[in-house]
Amino acid sequence: MVVSTRLPLENIVRNAHQANPIFARHETFHPRFGWLKKGFDRASDDAEVFLRDDAPIRLGVGKNMVRSIRYWCSAFKLLKDDQPTLFGTQLLGQEGWDPYLEDPASLWLLHWTLLEQPCFATAWTFTFNQFRPVEFTVDDLFYQLCEYRDRSAARISDSSVRKDVNCILRMYTTQPTKSQVSEDSLDCPFTGLGLMHPAGDSRHYTFRMGHKPSLMPEIVVYACLLRHAQTGSTAKTIPIANLTYDIGSPGLVFKLTESVICDAIATVARQWKHLSLSDAAGKLQFAFEDEPQMLAANILDRYYRGGG
Repeated sequence: MVVSTRLPLENIVRNAHQANPIFARHETFHPRFGWLKKGFDRASDDAEVFLRDDAPIRLGVGKNMVRSIRYWCSAFKLLKDDQPTLFGTQLLGQEGWDPYLEDPASLWLLHWTLLEQPCFATAWTFTFNQFRPVEFTVDDLFYQLCEYRDRSAARISDSSVRKDVNCILRMYTTQPTKSQVSEDSLDCPFTGLGLMHPAGDSRHYTFRMGHKPSLMPEIVVYACLLRHAQTGSTAKTIPIANLTYDIGSPGLVFKLTESVICDAIATVARQWKHLSLSDAAGKLQFAFEDEPQMLAANILDRYYRGGG
């Protein structure tokens, strides 16, 4: 059975900032190489696999890791109620686009989907959307996330917030030890995205803004179209500034500049006549002709099917 994780657009718009905050469900483990595929495949065979007494044997991990795999498969919207979603099947199914996540574009797609509404990783969406410093310390992120927690979910403990901060940094940055790169860093595929990196020592970090070599233009345009659809707007143009700076935008989620987003749109538009960049009173806009969700799905499918 395949289920959809897509909510009606009016529900997404209404509930985007009303979802119950979710902190520290990962059991302190970031998603490791092979976990998402393993969890998806085992759940596809048996939707109750995570509840089985022999789940650690079936998944080849400890009990806490079983819970973590279950959480991450849900957070990335590969599973819903332990059933494969349409997105999960399209990406990781036997005939899926990239079952073993060999294409770096798939990790960018997963990163986008993790932060997409409904989001089940509150600290992640805060870090990439509301937390605006480019250079920051661990404590900067922790204290600002605590302030956000106090406004939305005061019963969440400081220790849970700290676990999320530590997990985010391990997930997206290479963690140096005194002698070598840590084993945790080597075991997380998302460090390769280059979204953030240590700045001088283990307490200081920097978001890497601008062009990302492994981020394909199709993924950027896909995200632009989906984001526009989720706003509920029926307009067929989107200001580039909105795609760069609005909460939930590709610019914030992927840490891109306006010029990088424009370059991605121009590249994809050479293959898709329904897309273009336009100039309205000196303001650049992304223009398209078709329904944005359908167009986004078609662009993504053609990319993975090798159609360019």
